[in-house]
Amino acid sequence: MDAVRVALLREVLAGTQWPGAARCFAASLRRSVVPAGGHLLLVGTEGYEPWHMAAHLVDEAAWSGRPELAPTLVRHHVRPGEPPHLSVGLGRLEAARRGHTLLVVAPGAPGEGLLERVHDARRAGATVLSLDGGDPGLGTLAHDVLSVPGGDTGAQDGGMDLDTVQHLVSAAAGENGLPVQRGARRFRDRLARLADQLTSPPPSRW
Repeated sequence: MDAVRVALLREVLAGTQWPGAARCFAASLRRSVVPAGGHLLLVGTEGYEPWHMAAHLVDEAAWSGRPELAPTLVRHHVRPGEPPHLSVGLGRLEAARRGHTLLVVAPGAPGEGLLERVHDARRAGATVLSLDGGDPGLGTLAHDVLSVPGGDTGAQDGGMDLDTVQHLVSAAAGENGLPVQRGARRFRDRLARLADQLTSPPPSRW
């Protein structure tokens, strides 16, 4: 989702909790990633992989000049022959430690196996953040949580869903990383991409 669409989305949601909540959560994300050697691990559930959030964070990392925002997508199932950035399995979570950030995106129940791995990562010193549908297990483990109750269906909160909140968070994550002296140029660069992006469908796979 490009800058103009995010601005329109924020305008539509003005007066609700979501723009502010997304910015607060994004601030936690920025604080947790360590520019010198830190690692951002992004993981979903067995039935939901956050492809688009991974892609948007990679874009925000490049546009804001904060490479530490670019995540490693951790997957439950890796098929043979997939490219390296799509070939990181759950075993990667075992190496999470202090200086690492684990961002969990879970519209539904995360499953006991993932919860155990998240628990182990937190015990090893990793910062755990959760974008979820209100799962109490993740709420207990995470250092910061942004929940969208019923977010997998959009049935509550006026139709709000977790995918929309992910767009808000990823856009907000890169905002404070813009150097003041280069911010205007970077914003113009993003607007220049609008003509191509407005008519292009989102990528089916990152």
